[in-house]
Amino acid sequence: MKNIVVLISGQGRNLQALIEAQEAGRLHGRIAAVASNKADAGGLARAREAGILTEVVPHIDYAERSVFDAALAATIERHHPDIVVMAGFMRVVGDEFTRQFRGRMLNIHPSLLPKYPGLKTHQRALEAGDAEHGATVHFVTEELDGGAPVIQGRLSVEAQDTAQTLGERVMRDIELKIYPQAVAWMARGELKLENEQVWFRGQRRTTPLNLNDLDVEFANA
Repeated sequence: MKNIVVLISGQGRNLQALIEAQEAGRLHGRIAAVASNKADAGGLARAREAGILTEVVPHIDYAERSVFDAALAATIERHHPDIVVMAGFMRVVGDEFTRQFRGRMLNIHPSLLPKYPGLKTHQRALEAGDAEHGATVHFVTEELDGGAPVIQGRLSVEAQDTAQTLGERVMRDIELKIYPQAVAWMARGELKLENEQVWFRGQRRTTPLNLNDLDVEFANA
């Protein structure tokens, strides 16, 4: 079983999907710890309720980002992670941290990357008049939201959508499905990053996987 460490800053909805996948035997890995930069992050309670060890490394305790990054990395390494999952972790980490976990660290971003890196993605999609919107799971590299994409999910933007309703649909219909799936693929050894390129089941991917590629148990989750 692969060891997984999940990083959060908020309520932990993607974390909850990972917990449920683990409990159902779909994750093919063990969440060894959940770490947060905020002691009051709601997701920590979700982890504790599931019997998962929690760690808090408050970023406000560190005057320099590099020192915080080093403390967080040391905390993660104590749990011997095979996979590091950023699940709503709202701190930008430095290059040294990223290199330490290169090829082992995934993130999910609420846009169809390379569109709209950074924040306020749903509002930006609406303002641009996009017909489609979605989310992307990608490997983490030094470039913000710029790592190799693994899987994307798309949905149609509806005329009545607001940033809030669009964001909720992206979370419910896409994020909560594609993120546990990507982690499960990594835990099974089917998904790898080699030479900055995604390899899936022994083949190099030139485009991201999509919702049609989900295993049945994740598509129906």
